[in-house]
Amino acid sequence: MLLAPAALGLVLPAVIAPETAAAGELASLNGREAINDYMEQQEIDELKAWRSKNQVTSVNQFSDIRPTDWAYQALSNLVEKYGCVAGYPNGTYKGGQAMTRYEAAALLNACLDRVTEVTDELQRLMDEFKKELAVLKGRVDGLEAKVGELEATQFSTTTKLKGEVNFILGGVPDYDGRTTGNQDRTTFNYDIRLNLDTSFTGKDLLKTRLRSANFSAASPFNAGDSLFKLDKASSTNAGAGGVGGLDTVTIDRLFYQFPVGKEFTLTAGALVRNTEILAFIPTAYRSQLLDFFTTAGSPGVYNKATGQGFGAVWKQNVAKGKGFWNASLNFIAQDGEISNEGIFDSDGSLNTTAQIGYKGSNWGAAVAYRNGTFGTRTINANGSAYSSLSSGQTSNNVSVAGYWQPLDTGIIPSISAGYGFTDISGTGSAANSDSWYVGLQWDDAFAKGNAAGIAIGQNPSAGAGVDDPLSLELFYKFQVTDNISITPGLFYITNSSNQVGSQDLWGGVIQTQFRF
Repeated sequence: MLLAPAALGLVLPAVIAPETAAAGELASLNGREAINDYMEQQEIDELKAWRSKNQVTSVNQFSDIRPTDWAYQALSNLVEKYGCVAGYPNGTYKGGQAMTRYEAAALLNACLDRVTEVTDELQRLMDEFKKELAVLKGRVDGLEAKVGELEATQFSTTTKLKGEVNFILGGVPDYDGRTTGNQDRTTFNYDIRLNLDTSFTGKDLLKTRLRSANFSAASPFNAGDSLFKLDKASSTNAGAGGVGGLDTVTIDRLFYQFPVGKEFTLTAGALVRNTEILAFIPTAYRSQLLDFFTTAGSPGVYNKATGQGFGAVWKQNVAKGKGFWNASLNFIAQDGEISNEGIFDSDGSLNTTAQIGYKGSNWGAAVAYRNGTFGTRTINANGSAYSSLSSGQTSNNVSVAGYWQPLDTGIIPSISAGYGFTDISGTGSAANSDSWYVGLQWDDAFAKGNAAGIAIGQNPSAGAGVDDPLSLELFYKFQVTDNISITPGLFYITNSSNQVGSQDLWGGVIQTQFRF
């Protein structure tokens, strides 16, 4: 067809007289340029007709493409969804052959034609839903304005507020010979904690915690020497000994935590707790009720010393979900803010805690050690041995603990166990003791999010002729919503040698927790 203009140029002079051609058809066709335009249009029309007749609608039209080819699915999608795959007139695709620039241009042109069609379809849809789109745009503009106003008036761009409120309804019989019978009454107390978590880099943490609670110091749930001491019980009453006076809000955590490299985290704070800056506590039993069962069976090591101090945690850098080794070391001075004792003075109630452990995907174990000086807490469940270390005394506390959890929740519970030993040097009220516990917990018990558990253990005890007290705890946690849970718990304690007559004791609470 490209030779047609030249052929016409040879044929026309022989048929038509020169003067007739100049005045007739050649004049009407406006010369050779018009003839070229006419013939090119004919070629375009023929090409479109061929493409319409031979349009590829299925990858199976190509004789050299099989379902076993590695690119079969990709070609099938291009043909059936977008219709922009072109082959050769002989019905082959020649997928293993190099493509020329002309062939690439032809393929790109076919795809661009389809893009134009899709764009036209979108335009028609936009025209059809023009009113709805305008309404949506107005709503989005209004939402952006509200978000802008919220950002302008928000509390902080770096701080998040997290709250926890606990209502505790509970009671125990009159078991303490030091009282006149008032402890058999049922009490209703609260414990509220407000955490202000601030991050300046996205990886660091400045934690400030406000706390208020109205547990009396004489309450069995708050008294330091009580076997019924709860994890969520304290007093911020302004009155002497936590009795009477007005409830106040206090700062009970204030520390800064930041990473160093990929494996280390450092902590420094004016109010920090030793158990909260360890790599982990080796237990899967989490009733959050009796204080003894929150310490992996070793309250001598995990004694929850709070004060001024520093800490470092190393965690092995592994792929997410893999087990890792870890090590922790921290130093807490419970009275480090007092000028006449100081943060490094042995009279400042110093606690040095170290732990080495391994935490897998569903199990973990750790060995821990704590050294305590004068004034630090040693928990022995018999009389004055519950008191802090006397002047000149030091303690060496060792713990071995671990846990295992099933990969899927069901009738098989998680199993946690631990043993602790405390060695006291020097003369004073505190004495050597040991302790242990075993805890079973069923997650998703009867309903997703709920939990049930039972734990038994020997509280730390010391002294000649003292029977070892055993504690038993039962609980069931109802997860009412994502933010509200209700946990009834029952306690039974045998051979309570720090009570009058070494009597068996029992008690119970209903703990309702709100998180926000």
